Parts: sequence; C-alpha cells; structure tokens
Amino acid sequence: MSNGETVQQSNGAYPAPISTGTNGVNHEKNVRQVTDDPPVPTISGDSDLRGNQEEQGVPDRHSTFNIKRQLTHQKEKIKTKTKPPGGYDTTPIPKAPPGYAIKFTFHRATNLPAADIGSHASDPFIESTLTSSLPKRHKEDPDLFHRTRTIRRTVDPEWEEDWIVANVPASGFKLKCRLYDEDWPDHNDRLGNVTIIVSRVDETWNGFSQREFEVKKRVGSKRAYLLKAASAAFNADVTMTPSLFVSATVLGVSDPPHGQMYTLGPTRYFRHFSPMIGRLAGVQVNKDEDHDSNANGATSYEPKAPEGDQDKQIKQGDKKTQKYDFQANEIQLQGPVPEKLYHRYVEFRPLIGLMFSRSGIRGRILHKALAHQHGRIYNFDSSTEYGQFKPCSEEATLQFLKLVHFDQGGRLFTYVLTLDGLFRFTETGKEFGIDLLSKHSMHSDVATYIACSGEFFVRRLKKPTASEDPKPDQPTHPTQELSGGPPRGPPPTKPEYYQLVIDNDSGTYRPEKSVLPELQKFLQRNFPGLGVVTLGCDDEEDQKLKEKQRKVKRQEGENIHMVLNRSPSSSSMSSDDVSDPEELEQSAGAGRKSKKERMLDALEQDGTMKALQKEFMRSGSKGKGEASGVTN
Repeated sequence: MSNGETVQQSNGAYPAPISTGTNGVNHEKNVRQVTDDPPVPTISGDSDLRGNQEEQGVPDRHSTFNIKRQLTHQKEKIKTKTKPPGGYDTTPIPKAPPGYAIKFTFHRATNLPAADIGSHASDPFIESTLTSSLPKRHKEDPDLFHRTRTIRRTVDPEWEEDWIVANVPASGFKLKCRLYDEDWPDHNDRLGNVTIIVSRVDETWNGFSQREFEVKKRVGSKRAYLLKAASAAFNADVTMTPSLFVSATVLGVSDPPHGQMYTLGPTRYFRHFSPMIGRLAGVQVNKDEDHDSNANGATSYEPKAPEGDQDKQIKQGDKKTQKYDFQANEIQLQGPVPEKLYHRYVEFRPLIGLMFSRSGIRGRILHKALAHQHGRIYNFDSSTEYGQFKPCSEEATLQFLKLVHFDQGGRLFTYVLTLDGLFRFTETGKEFGIDLLSKHSMHSDVATYIACSGEFFVRRLKKPTASEDPKPDQPTHPTQELSGGPPRGPPPTKPEYYQLVIDNDSGTYRPEKSVLPELQKFLQRNFPGLGVVTLGCDDEEDQKLKEKQRKVKRQEGENIHMVLNRSPSSSSMSSDDVSDPEELEQSAGAGRKSKKERMLDALEQDGTMKALQKEFMRSGSKGKGEASGVTN
C-alpha cells in the first residue's frame, strides 16, 4: 500500500467506497481516519421509507405517547402469556458472502497526556470496537470488542498486541480505538479516540503496517490536556497531539458461518482480584501466583495454618503462604460460538425490560446499578493478571483448570458465555452470602443477548478416561476420597483426569436444554482432553451433584456468612433475578446507597477497615484500664 497522507473528514459522513483500477482496494484513500463517528451504512431505501412515514403523519416511535402505549401493550402481553418473552431465540445468522480474517496489531502510542499528577504519567490501555455493514440478528447484539492490557506509568506505551477477527466483509469495516488512563476505583480518564475506516477488503489488500494515526483530543480528559498545554507553553519541543500506531493484515478467507464477525484470537485470560471480598467470603489463594503451580504446572497444596497463627505460617514457608482474595475470571475462547447458542433475557415483568433496554428513568437507574456491580467484580487494576495460551490445546485446558483450582474444595461457579466466546465466571453459592455473585445479569454486564449461562463445577476421576457420563463407573473427587491429588497432594496435570459438569441454571436468560449439546461441542473443541457433561437444571441428577458440591464446601468451614439481600430459599432460577429492583434504584440515586452498595464500598477501601481496626484497639486498651475480664 502506498504511504499517502491520512485523509480526515470533518462532516461525519460515511465515506463512499474508493474505486481505482479494478477494485481500488490498494488505493491510498481506501484507509481513512475520520474526526467524528460516521454512521454505519444504511440499507438502500431506508431513508426514503422514513420520509414517507413523516409525510403520511405516522407518529415518531420515540414520542412519549408511543412509549407509554408500547409499555402498556407489553404489560398486557406479559400478563396474558404463561411464558414470558425471552429465553431461546431461533433467529438465524443473516446470510452473507464469505468474509476475510484480519489481524489488527496495536503497536504503541506516543506523546499521551499525563493523567496522573503524582506520577506525571498515565496507565494507558485501548478499548477497540469493530463494526461493519453486516446486519445483526438483533440491533441489541453487541459490537465486537477488544481490550488491551494496561501499560503502567508511561505516556509512550508499547502494547504490540494482536486481535484476529474472522468474517470481515468485503465492504470494509470501521475500527474505533478509545484510549484511556486506568484509574481504579475512580472513573478511567479518556485520553482520546482514533477512528479508522477501510472502504474495501479482499485477499489482494495489502493492509497497512505501523501506520501513524492522530489521536483526537476532543473527547479527551480536559484536566489531562490542560496539564499538557501548560507544559507545551514552556517547552517548544512539547507537542499537544498524541499518535497511535496500528497495523492491519489480511490472513485469508474465513470459514463459515459468514454472516457474523467473531474473534479468532488471541485466546487469553484475565484474573480480577478483590482482597476484601475474598476475606469476607472466606476465599483463599496462594500468596504468590508462581506458587499456584509446581514444576509440572500443578497447583501446590498443604493443610492451611490456623488463622492468626503467624509462626506456623512462617514455618510452612512462603511457598505455602495463602492470602484472602476473591477471583473473577474471563477467558476469551476461539470462535465461532454455535449459532443455536442465542438467548435473550426473560422479561418476567415490565421493570426487567426497562432495566435491560435502559428505558425511562427507573430503567436507566437499574441498568447503571447492575453495570456498577459488574465493574466492581470484573475490575481492572494493578493486580489484574493477563495471559495468553494456544487455542484449542491442552495448554488451554490446563489454564482453565488452574483458574478453577482443579478439583479442590467443592467449588461451584456461576458463568456467562457471550456471543463472541468470552467465558466469564466466579465462584458462588449460598454459603458466600454475597447475593450479586449469582446474578447472570451482573456477569453479562446487563447484555440483552448472550450465548449461554448457568452453573458448573469440576471434579476429578480416578482414571484418566475423560468421561462424559454424569454417572461414571468410577469414584470422583471431591465427593469421594481419591489418592494422587487434593487435599493431600498436587492435582494431576493430565486433562483426561477431569470432568466439567455444566448446566443451564439461569433465571435471567433460561437457556434452552435442547441446545446444551452445542455448548458441549464448543467447550470440547476449546478444552481438548476435558470430559464435558451437560445437564439441564431441571434434571434431578444435576441438583444432586451440585448439592454434593455444596456439602463438601460447607464441611471445609472456611466461609464467613453474611446477611442475604433476599430470601434464602430463592435461587438463580427465580423469576426475579434482580433481588430488589427498588433497592438497586435507590442505591444509584443521589446520596442514597443500599446496604449492598455500602458493603461493597467498605470492601474496596482498605483504609476504612484499618481505621475500624485502630478504633477497636484503642477502645480495647481503654477498657483494660477501667474493667477486668475484658478479652480481645
């Protein structure tokens, strides 16, 4: 591709395809950077249709009258139906010609503003969205999304990170890169945008290599750029405009299905940590991540020293020292996700629909509250761990087993699988007492459509048979004692020793039992060697197996119980997956927070807990001087 200058467009119109020679695919103007967000190309005749509606006096569908009428109609629809709208959706992927696999590489950025005054630097990362002219099954389907890792304390970050996407259509794409400064627990500061439009793609397209794009400052943090402007005023060598360097390469024609873009790679994982939630929930991990595995990659285990017995912990050695840490996991699996795995939230009552669609004041407040909870659990900060693994390999299976701690401790997990193959899960259960961890609406980040959701656990087989039988003809751990693994030794690292038992126990989306074999095939492809068992949540065997897991967990006696925010008899299959919408609404209101929000605030503020501890120690010291028989 010729190295012509970047063409910028200020009117926001979507650029018409360039045609030079046979197809113009390698013309220098095929790649453009635009200042404002251009609209996605519309279907021919759509604008004429809207014009005819206005001429005929058809009221605007966004008018107050129409919104009220639609809400009233929806209420009556829900009341008169035994099955609320939502759940399994049979809408097929729209047909389209074969697309292309493209590898995007985010190389580096230069001259970014310093958003952190103390360090005179930033913690930059990129959030990228990819859109095209391909029609979606529903308009609520999310755009393809990629987040880079965060580079700490720099204004010239180097990521060198790839993103491989399949089925990019010949009509081109729009890649929008938003640069941020990571600033947990405060809001991330926007550092600017880069929007790249390619009007045509085929196998002969040369792409572009380490091309420099100007970062648009209009939406950037005013505080960060004000500081940069002050520096530029006293130093002629300082410029105000940052740059982002990106590459794009065509890898070839994509495999079917061709109507939907999806992520091919990299397959990677994120581990998000919350130490205070871990302390209250009684969840412990090894103090050093390197100690999660021995020389063969197996997790190291040893009976834990009693809490507070520091001498014994020191004698056990740093390798055995554990810490409290609640862990939320995300694994990007290789697509495509099977077409039949497509589920919409179940609208048990109109308020649920308002929350997911962000309609009306109450709907927006509830949506914001749940999104806030999602951000707390899946938070990115300096403790977040990143890693990559070879797709659909034994390495991928072992990484998954490591994230779930193999078969140790009777753990039960709540999961959500997104339409692009992002597998999110956390340990959960009634014994935690943190009710939001069982909400699939929280795990999905209040997504209208997902692939599947439910619960799962991992157990170890006595023999490495990778059995898919829910009732294997051999003992299993942790419900039965087995040698050669936890709790007395390290777990075997051969995937065939393990069985993943996964179901559709989700009241938010109610995945269809008949499509679980599709989920099984998808997981078997991504986790080779692992025995995958899929069970419907209404199967008696599924309930028995999960109750056995809970029993093992209770026997450990490590969990600290907290006050539940709903009836203990409720479960994730409750029609009211939001335990108290009114409480959530109040929690997002001005100056009012629910007990759940106040608890979470305390969890993330180590200073609050330390202050309470000091106050307790002071009061205890005073008590000793005034009365006898007082114990600490």
